[in-house]
Amino acid sequence: MHIRVINPNTTAGMTTKIGEAASRIAATGTRISATQPDDGPVSIESHFDEAISAVGVLEEVLAGERQGVDAYVIACFGDPGLLAARELTRAPVIGIAEAAFHMASLISTRFSIVTTLGRTGIIAEHLLEQYGFRHHCRRVRAAEIPVLDLEKDGDAALNRLIDECRRARDEDDIGAIVLGCGGMADLTDEIAREVGLPVIEGVTAAIKLTEALVGLGLGTSKHGDLDFPRPKAFTGRFSHLSELQPRR
Repeated sequence: MHIRVINPNTTAGMTTKIGEAASRIAATGTRISATQPDDGPVSIESHFDEAISAVGVLEEVLAGERQGVDAYVIACFGDPGLLAARELTRAPVIGIAEAAFHMASLISTRFSIVTTLGRTGIIAEHLLEQYGFRHHCRRVRAAEIPVLDLEKDGDAALNRLIDECRRARDEDDIGAIVLGCGGMADLTDEIAREVGLPVIEGVTAAIKLTEALVGLGLGTSKHGDLDFPRPKAFTGRFSHLSELQPRR
């Protein structure tokens, strides 16, 4: 089984960290390849960043289709380009926010999300509504940490996350915590030890859900809106997409 983990931003250190976390949790025999787009934002902290990064995500999926990849994980908590990516392949495609919400709901009736910035917390609230998990989530909290601080000032960022997770535990009447950023993929165990609650992180959750789907022989349905896009010409900077039609 070959799972392609796509970091939608262009920060190589974060891609490496995400790939290592995915490889540690993957079953024996599962191959993990972690990639990132050649072009796009160095971090994703707004709707604008997500829109730009989605194109790179889709190009990575198209590349994976030519390489025979069995499944894809989109390793940004905004799940940028998720439905469009599912249109391009019969393989499973899972976003890490969606995966984390599912996992948290299986072990607790209430969870809180601890994310990086307040504005990205609003995006997480939109996803909760879209995916049907709003009634499970008590609160979306922000530690007010720029995403790249997880790379540049890891100890200080970790301490702020632990403090916010403790507040969630003490104030939100919850049973679990969801970490709201792919850059937190290596922090789950330490935060869980400090806080004393189950902590779910989306990259690792998505890997296990992806393995289950592939193992069950389940892929993206091609009946309805997730059918392959209609072939057509693209112009200008996207003209190369005219030659990259998905396999059918």
